[in-house]
Amino acid sequence: MAAATRGCPPLGSLLRLLGLLSAATASWDLASLRCNLGSFCECDFRPDLPGLECDLAQHLAGQHLAKALVVKSLKAFVHDPSPTKPLVLSLHGWTGTGKSYVSSLLAHYLFQGGLRSPHVHHFSPIIHFPHPSNIDRYKKDLKNWVQGNLTACGRSLFLFDEMDKLPPGLMEVLRPFLGPSWVVYGTNYRKAIFIFISNTGGEQINQVALEAWRSRRDREEISLQELEPAVSRAVLDNPHHGFWHSGIVEERLLDAVVPFLPLQRHHVRHCVLNELAQLGLEPRDEVVQAVLDSTTYFPEDEQLFSSNGCKTVASRIAFFL
Repeated sequence: MAAATRGCPPLGSLLRLLGLLSAATASWDLASLRCNLGSFCECDFRPDLPGLECDLAQHLAGQHLAKALVVKSLKAFVHDPSPTKPLVLSLHGWTGTGKSYVSSLLAHYLFQGGLRSPHVHHFSPIIHFPHPSNIDRYKKDLKNWVQGNLTACGRSLFLFDEMDKLPPGLMEVLRPFLGPSWVVYGTNYRKAIFIFISNTGGEQINQVALEAWRSRRDREEISLQELEPAVSRAVLDNPHHGFWHSGIVEERLLDAVVPFLPLQRHHVRHCVLNELAQLGLEPRDEVVQAVLDSTTYFPEDEQLFSSNGCKTVASRIAFFL
């Protein structure tokens, strides 16, 4: 079935997608996921951008900038038959604001196999790079992994989670793959997609959102121009971030810095209603209210933003049912 016929599902399941994402992290084996280089490699890149746009519109609460940037970047990249460089997106924001959810949706709507596709590669610092003392081996393995999989299939998606927990210096091996060159190490890599995810910059994003609220500005009036410099500076000043001294930010290899705004009470309510619908349950006012009341908010005086975004909504619903 063609990807374009998949359409927008009745409701995207955050837990299901994130569960698959977690399962995928355990599958980094240099022999198992790579296509057999001696045989034909059938890439399952089947982009369904209308479906992605529909799902984001229905289920991603409070993120007008992230929605617009992701969709615009993907449309331009996918519709270009000969891109000059891979698509490189860096997702930033407070916990529970939707970064991992968006990355899961990208895999789902770009590849027929979704997160189970052999061409979707997810890296977690805890699983794949747990010991900083092994940095030299990690560099060699990561370079070989990316190069080998791009040789097998140029249409590959690489997801790097928790960038603020990666060993310093690791990401510098990716720099040759991210720039505007035709080939690198004999590999055509211009049609690949790299997604980097981190909480770095979240405090700066929160501060801009708070100041906008205090000034009685509409949330949707917050622009990328207000956020991008502060986020980029937070990354460059953080010695624990994976981009530290990698040259990736300095050489402007990121196509977009995608900020995720902190979620307010009505956004959490949206997540609660989505989760109840996914469970096949009618919205019960007492359950919705209990989840909202049990959620902690900040700053202390305004009690405006959810401390965990929508991250704990599913478990809280289960508790109050």
